[in-house]
Amino acid sequence: MIYLTLIYEFFKIGLFAIGGGLATIPFLSELINRYHWFTTSMLADMIAVSESTPGAIGINMATFAGFHTAGVWGGILATLGLIAPSIMIICIVAKLLKQFKDSPLIAALFYGLRPAVTALIASAGLTIFGTALFHMDALQDRSINVLTLFNLPCIVLFVILYYLSNRYKKLHPIVWIASAAVIGIVFQL
Repeated sequence: MIYLTLIYEFFKIGLFAIGGGLATIPFLSELINRYHWFTTSMLADMIAVSESTPGAIGINMATFAGFHTAGVWGGILATLGLIAPSIMIICIVAKLLKQFKDSPLIAALFYGLRPAVTALIASAGLTIFGTALFHMDALQDRSINVLTLFNLPCIVLFVILYYLSNRYKKLHPIVWIASAAVIGIVFQL
């Protein structure tokens, strides 16, 4: 049954996460609440691994989540569930686009999708920001001290890397990714 659930859930994510891999993050956050397959901190790890490895971030995260949930077959089925809607839609659009390529209605449709894509990507960015800099799992504990909600080492690292990246703008992004990975490994962040 877990395999069918993985296919179904990742098919829905693939169908509605318009705008690329980062748009899948709000949907994965919803899976945390619905199925408890992984935690918020595990989602942050999935994002970090998916961003650091070759390939599309959404597909990498689906594979990672499926593998963590149900092993190798879970990873395969979650990945197939995620990419199936795109393949089907692209095949349909390719057939229809030839007929409607100059249609003002189609142009308006694509123009209208822009705010939705922007909102999904902004939501993903806020989720990543909140997960990385705050202990989101601690929000459920009512007796917790407010200061323990802040992930101080990560906040300090964020401020330092933000400052350095603005100062040394000509460095290749891989330098920043590798630096953050080494710092994260050394300090176990």
